[in-house]
Amino acid sequence: MFQRIEDFHDWLGEQERSHSFRVRLAPLDELAGWSSHPELGTIRHSSGRFFSIDGLTVGTGHGPTRSWAQPIIVQPESGILGILVKRFGGVPHFLLQAKMEPGNVRPVQLSPTVQATRSNYTRVHGGKPVPYLEYFQAPRQGRMIADVLQSEQGSWFLHKRNRNMLVEVTGDVPVLPGFCWLTGDQIGELMLIDNLINMDTRTVLSGFPSPKRQEPSPGDDAAAMSWFTEAKERRTLTRKQIPLNEVKGWLRSPERISHELDRYFSVIGVTVEIDNREVTGWDQPMIAPCERGIVAFLARRAPSAGGTQDDGELQLLVQVETQAGTLDVVEIAPTVQCAPGNYDADRKPPFLDHVLSAPASRRLLDVVYSEEGGRLYHAENRYLIVEVGDDFPDHAGEDFLWMDAERLAGFGHYGNHVNVEARSLMACLRFLDLSRKGGTRR
Repeated sequence: MFQRIEDFHDWLGEQERSHSFRVRLAPLDELAGWSSHPELGTIRHSSGRFFSIDGLTVGTGHGPTRSWAQPIIVQPESGILGILVKRFGGVPHFLLQAKMEPGNVRPVQLSPTVQATRSNYTRVHGGKPVPYLEYFQAPRQGRMIADVLQSEQGSWFLHKRNRNMLVEVTGDVPVLPGFCWLTGDQIGELMLIDNLINMDTRTVLSGFPSPKRQEPSPGDDAAAMSWFTEAKERRTLTRKQIPLNEVKGWLRSPERISHELDRYFSVIGVTVEIDNREVTGWDQPMIAPCERGIVAFLARRAPSAGGTQDDGELQLLVQVETQAGTLDVVEIAPTVQCAPGNYDADRKPPFLDHVLSAPASRRLLDVVYSEEGGRLYHAENRYLIVEVGDDFPDHAGEDFLWMDAERLAGFGHYGNHVNVEARSLMACLRFLDLSRKGGTRR
């Protein structure tokens, strides 16, 4: 445990200095342990496990682009993302680890207590066992706080889900090298630092219950669920896996696979050397986005009981979003979620300009976070919460709904309801004081 946040930074600096880490780009056709099918082009591991890169055709009944084809990561197994919680002096502490991932912009980030795919924790790679795994597998110790199968990025993964778990323990827990206990306040402070709290930690922490939680009224919950259900019924999504060699609009060379317009992402190869992982060296393909994305909630304040808006609770403008790889037709997403360079000037997503032009005084949150570093190479999004003025419309279209943060947290208790980008912002709302005027800003 750290008495001062400066002590944590000293500890993290030592973790970064005491381990070697090297990631080199490598041609796709030369990755050890991986091969491309001679006819189909699909990229797979020699074990038949971990994941593969395949092709996908997608058709939707809405949006400016209603059909396309793309490469996609196929990883049918679910992993475990688990965080241990323990109260010291009545204050909840969270056991996190300083972990290196090949795709991280900042090599060492704070990860959950356990962050492992099924192939990893069943030791297909022949490496060391995953520390603390016994707390998250039956028969486990401790009290279950949250246990939900949650989706990951539907733009890059097909039907990918991980088990998000929070387990509270009371007994002694040995703190292994590279792990540390942090309070919620300390985590909140660290969330304001670019690329420090990793995606897996954010999605798990979004499920930690708020001590100030007030249950939304059943009538309002029913109305929000009806809006979500109507969107599922209104939209369509058809998908078909195809050979990677048949994906139109993408160019393949021995080094990489890229879109013909240099948009979206590329499939690249890397060679990895990390001295403190279960396996210290390996090769793999990765998805490398072409640019940093924008993920943002527009927010407003509902009038308080006394009728003043300045003291009102924060409401968020959510939207329903369909992505190529989501398990269901739609998930609840932030107001804006895009890579701006993927769109022509006349086809920009709604409210993107509103977010990008917002003055600093209206940005309640503005921070850059890395996405999943095990499969995604240098994938970053700029995460924002932008407060709108009184002149912003109450109704933003059938795909959008104003929802208070507690109601959104309630939807997050169920799998495939709230997407991973929205859950990252929900973690910020949970651990930062953004609910009042003059809240925490970058």
